[in-house]
Amino acid sequence: MNCIISEFSKNIYHTDTFFNRVHIFNTREHAGEILSSCLKSLFKKLKYSLSNGIVLAIPAGGVPVGVTISQALNFDFDLVVVRKMQIPSNPEAGFGAISPDGRIFLNKVLLQHLNLSNDVIEHIKERTLRVVKQRESKFRRNKLYPKLEGRLVILTDDGLASGYTMLAAIDWVKRRNPKHIVVAVPTAPDSTSIIISQFVDALLVLNIRDSFYFAVADAYINWYDLSDEDVILWLKKINYYEL
Repeated sequence: MNCIISEFSKNIYHTDTFFNRVHIFNTREHAGEILSSCLKSLFKKLKYSLSNGIVLAIPAGGVPVGVTISQALNFDFDLVVVRKMQIPSNPEAGFGAISPDGRIFLNKVLLQHLNLSNDVIEHIKERTLRVVKQRESKFRRNKLYPKLEGRLVILTDDGLASGYTMLAAIDWVKRRNPKHIVVAVPTAPDSTSIIISQFVDALLVLNIRDSFYFAVADAYINWYDLSDEDVILWLKKINYYEL
């Protein structure tokens, strides 16, 4: 498709035709296809060289999106395994996230209302880090992470909600001295987009929504949670384990 992007706010780019809409993308792969076209337009606008690029996807949902982008742009592909720290009473929601090397990012405003003790937070941190290591072993099979110094890094997921898992991923990447960090996602709320944009060179969100209630799933026609087996099938599709 011919993608026309516009600047929503400083460092934030989107497509006007998708603003505040729901049920736009058929699948995560479809979203990745549109993102790929829009990334080409964005990189042309920003005059970024595409000679040394890599896509890092956050599993599970970011994998189909990331694989599709990497193939369309002919970029290298890998995973960055970050994980939200789940609220005990609501595991679908999180009060922060943890990076592959154990750094945590807490939603301090939310924590003030949750009344979780330091012991509970520490327990959740340790449990979440174990899950990160298990997922690294299962999905990456303990491969060494690629060198990112001087590279154009695209971080992607199937959407952003609070944005804390993406913040953990951005911090992890930034400490590896890339040339540029671009976050590219199909959908996100405007409030989260503004937060994320402060920590990257550019943020591309196809579908920005400013509604009070936001769910990533609402951007998709066909939505389902990816299983571990689904992720591995996507990785095998690009011979990830043979590289």
